[in-house]
Amino acid sequence: MVRLRADCPWDREQTHQSLARCLIDECSELLETIDRQDFPHMREELGDVLIQVVFHSLLAEEAGRFDFDDVVREINAKLIRRHPHVFGDGRLEHTSQVLSQWERIKEEEKPASANRAKMFKELPPRLPALMFAEAIWKQIGKKKLPAEGLVDGSTVASLASDLTDDELGRRLFELAAAARAHGLDPEGALRRYSDRVMSAIEGNAGAPSA
Repeated sequence: MVRLRADCPWDREQTHQSLARCLIDECSELLETIDRQDFPHMREELGDVLIQVVFHSLLAEEAGRFDFDDVVREINAKLIRRHPHVFGDGRLEHTSQVLSQWERIKEEEKPASANRAKMFKELPPRLPALMFAEAIWKQIGKKKLPAEGLVDGSTVASLASDLTDDELGRRLFELAAAARAHGLDPEGALRRYSDRVMSAIEGNAGAPSA
């Protein structure tokens, strides 16, 4: 990457902002190989994701902010810090205990003034709309947030009772087809409604109409 930044006009011109879409595209291509269990191409796509990490780290190093070694040291320290049951004296037997401990340690790491204003943890804003909605619902369930009038819990329970992977795929596909037929953007519609659900629960707006 150092050589490319020095000798390739395209690489020389790149910034964190210009590479953002590349990172999304490379992650999407990696996810496709995972879905297909296409391991030879998964190896290739993992390399494409890795080079994005290297590229961003080099840009930061050039600006005097941090370098690749800093990135590795920080994630290494975080993994040790958030796994005291592995690197410390305690022991946990169940995944649920590990997840609970992870969230508790994560909350403790935040500055005292930082995080009590919002009921939702910070969600990556560039998540695809379906993943974003799922993450919001996870927070609603985990923190027992009031979602009356925003989400019909009985409908969710009814759908979940006999939902299979194939049935879910069919329903989502049909919704996408219906949206296309009516000139609607399903990604945008779900994103906007999810934002309204979050705002309503946090008390920043009234409940959105269904």
